[in-house]
Amino acid sequence: MAKYLHHRKANLSLIELIAIAVGGMVGGGIFSILGIAASLIGFLTPLAIILGGLIAMIAAYAYVKLGVYYKDEGATYAFIKRTFPKDRIFASVIGWFVVFGYISTLSLYAYTFASYAISNTHFADNIWIRKAVAWTILLVFMTINLISVKGMGRIEDLMVYTKMILLFFVSVLLITHGETSFKTFIEQMIRDVENSTALQILIVSSVTFVAYEGFQLVINAVNEMTNPDKNIPRAIYGAIITVIIIYVVLATGALFSIPIQNLIHDKEYALAAGASKVIGKPGEWLVIFSALLATSSAISGTVFGSSHQMASIAEDGYMPRFLAKRNQNNIPYVAIISMTFFASMLILIGGLRLILEFGSVTFLLVSLLVAYTNYKIKNKTNSSTFLAIGAIAGLGIGTILILYFEATHKPEQMIFIISLYIILAIAAFLFGKKLKKSKESM
Repeated sequence: MAKYLHHRKANLSLIELIAIAVGGMVGGGIFSILGIAASLIGFLTPLAIILGGLIAMIAAYAYVKLGVYYKDEGATYAFIKRTFPKDRIFASVIGWFVVFGYISTLSLYAYTFASYAISNTHFADNIWIRKAVAWTILLVFMTINLISVKGMGRIEDLMVYTKMILLFFVSVLLITHGETSFKTFIEQMIRDVENSTALQILIVSSVTFVAYEGFQLVINAVNEMTNPDKNIPRAIYGAIITVIIIYVVLATGALFSIPIQNLIHDKEYALAAGASKVIGKPGEWLVIFSALLATSSAISGTVFGSSHQMASIAEDGYMPRFLAKRNQNNIPYVAIISMTFFASMLILIGGLRLILEFGSVTFLLVSLLVAYTNYKIKNKTNSSTFLAIGAIAGLGIGTILILYFEATHKPEQMIFIISLYIILAIAAFLFGKKLKKSKESM
């Protein structure tokens, strides 16, 4: 996702590092979770978003400690590989999980892009038109990345700052033009507190975790920043706090102005549909443009970053070697095509909810493994034992809550998710075992 990191000047400032992380987080997630969260807990959605942000802060603790200790731009995969150099299977597992985590977010961004792209047409509720548009936008950015090393890197910064400004502007418009008063809003929250359980709120908080995926991009830029010991934690925690504020303001604006039944009915494009009724066509087009800009920026960076990650893992022998093939411009073309293909398949198989929840589970699992890694070398990373264990417990509970929700509400989705993880684990085990044997025979 950190496409433009390779083309920025050296000595990135703290402001630029925060922008990198915010740009990675504010993609399609927030546009996707609002309708689903509102359908489950109504006016308590902002609270769940805050709790989701706290889960992200818990996860970030391990990333910060390991990022400062290793100062390796490979981030997640590099942390595991370097901490457990003899455990080839563990490195293989994290490699496969990270790659498929990126595939799920790529699918989420493309699906959300498609939902908003057709939201103002007669095809808004046509699932196959939506999937076709999602496949098309994936092909567009696949082509861009295959043709040009820079791709959209030159305008990435502009896209990040523009989408932040637009999201705040849209939120203000929704709040000021909404029919719901502050008193009514509080009354609705109290009513939803009575009708919702703590378990439901925590489950939604865990689902929203995918909307915070991307803060680790700061670590990918470690070789281009000054004073990483201070700037890594400042940038990551600062970015998460900034994104929590953006998400809460946007969710509050939506609830202030858009009837809850509309948010629930128009899950995939709830903001655009609601804005049309509240502030007219100009507001609707502004929301659509903001969503398309945010998702385009996220797709562009994810295709680049994830394909390079896949190629790097393949070069280490933890994935099929042909995925590491590059052309004369050092573009990992096989990995780019493969990432696009698998993301398209995930879109074909499932809808928004399956993609969203698969992505949340994946990044919770990956973050859990990173938290465990930090705990194993907590003395070297100078980590608090309490916080290290707390991170493992918090992320573990989050993962269990999503799986519990799937088992009780969508058992067929849980079967699919668990089956896919079993397949990934088997593939990771086989490649890790094969590499371990080849190393031992040398």
